[in-house]
Amino acid sequence: MRILIVEDDALLSAGIARILESEGHSVDVMKSGERALLAASQESFDLMILDIGLPGLDGFEVLRRLRLQGRPVPVLVLTARDAIDDRVHGLDLGADDYMAKPLAMRELVARVRALTRRGKAQSGPRLTHGPLELDTGSRRAYLNGEPLELAAREWAVLEVLLGKVEKVASKEVIIQAVAGWEEDLSHNAIEVYISRLRTKLESAGIRIRTVRGFGYMLEEFKA
Repeated sequence: MRILIVEDDALLSAGIARILESEGHSVDVMKSGERALLAASQESFDLMILDIGLPGLDGFEVLRRLRLQGRPVPVLVLTARDAIDDRVHGLDLGADDYMAKPLAMRELVARVRALTRRGKAQSGPRLTHGPLELDTGSRRAYLNGEPLELAAREWAVLEVLLGKVEKVASKEVIIQAVAGWEEDLSHNAIEVYISRLRTKLESAGIRIRTVRGFGYMLEEFKA
């Protein structure tokens, strides 16, 4: 999953990011509501963890604008305010879940898992292509029924390709899906991930074609 943390406490955001990355997620961190809205307008996220007590544009206003813009990203609200009225206000604005600080990190991870499972269940959690299966809910891959080990970025590249079978995915589109916000990722790095995927998949008859000058295409599987 690609998760956006919106939190101005650098120590807290770093701790949350470290734990979520250890769970296999790709994590971006923003310190202001304005930056979060900009990121959400230009990138696709599977979950936003949003602090209410942000400087300037607070979390309630960020949430209100997100929903007004029709952005369906699940939002987990974090706040030092534990009043019932604040919880109700956040949920009424479109929050999907709510946690009060100080956070219990194990509970946070469990809530993140629940929200991402819910989101994937609504969009269809399994992607299949011949003998290849990606369970996006549990983030596990299988080839010919056997577990397939994929690094986080290999998974992200493969997920893009599976969403565009027999259609070209440009390197720019793949970079947007794989790289973090404002992270510099080169075309050469994408070539490395494609090469690793080919090594793991071609023996099972799954072909990734290079379309020179454009990008890559996952060919239709032929038994």
